Amino acid sequence: MAAPIKAALGRTAFITGGAQGIGRAIATRLARDGYDISIAEIPQAKGRLDDTVKEIEGYGRKAIGVFAGKPCPNSNARDAKQIYNAIDETIERLGPTLFVSVANAGVTQVKPLLECTPEFVENEVRLNLLGLVNTHIAAAKQMVKQGFGGRIVGAGSIASYRTAENLGPYGATKFAVRGFTEAAAKEWAQYDIRVNAYAPGIVDTPMWDHIDRELAKIENISLGEAKALRIKRDIKLGRIQQPEDVAKLVSFLVSDEGEYITGQTIKTCGGASL
Repeated sequence: MAAPIKAALGRTAFITGGAQGIGRAIATRLARDGYDISIAEIPQAKGRLDDTVKEIEGYGRKAIGVFAGKPCPNSNARDAKQIYNAIDETIERLGPTLFVSVANAGVTQVKPLLECTPEFVENEVRLNLLGLVNTHIAAAKQMVKQGFGGRIVGAGSIASYRTAENLGPYGATKFAVRGFTEAAAKEWAQYDIRVNAYAPGIVDTPMWDHIDRELAKIENISLGEAKALRIKRDIKLGRIQQPEDVAKLVSFLVSDEGEYITGQTIKTCGGASL
């Protein structure tokens, strides 16, 4: 394992949705960088959460799993009270050492706009936008209280810059994430807090498997064909993105080397946005 980066020493990273996919890659990468890790998840992900905690402990770091609220079927990071409780538990168990917060939790729903109900749109907004906003504000309040600054990172997307058919509400939330990232960076710079977002493209995760299945139904094509077509057509580097590709960017943004970057939603998509 590489030597811990200076910013990580004795400090904690809090990650929502960190038990699988991009979130797990970020959690394990930051652990290898030297951070102790707190992962906020829904109760249904307990098995994956336990596995991720065990992996991180194998790197010699402290790791805990916290639920974003009480363990009930409707628990989700979109609810502000649940996020505040999760951060409070993190501080209680790991100490007042929160330096990194990554609002990774989110969802992608696929549907033509003319078929979107108000409830469908509201759910997308609550999951992808309000969850991130609540997480960022809760983390920033704790960082201000501690007095030594911090790094806040959120889940954007190439859809933060260019939307796609059948993903309209999702794209709208990701445009909003980009705007909120800029606003938070401006307001919180005075507290030595940097705020950025990562903007991945087509990533080899369960979320993109879901997108592929739904697009196959809408476009009347075979399972796997929608993803394969977009990889071939859009990704200039010629391979699907791995969660670790995103984790590398997050590692840089929260490191000493990334300390002069704030307010940015940075594309990491293999050229898919070109």
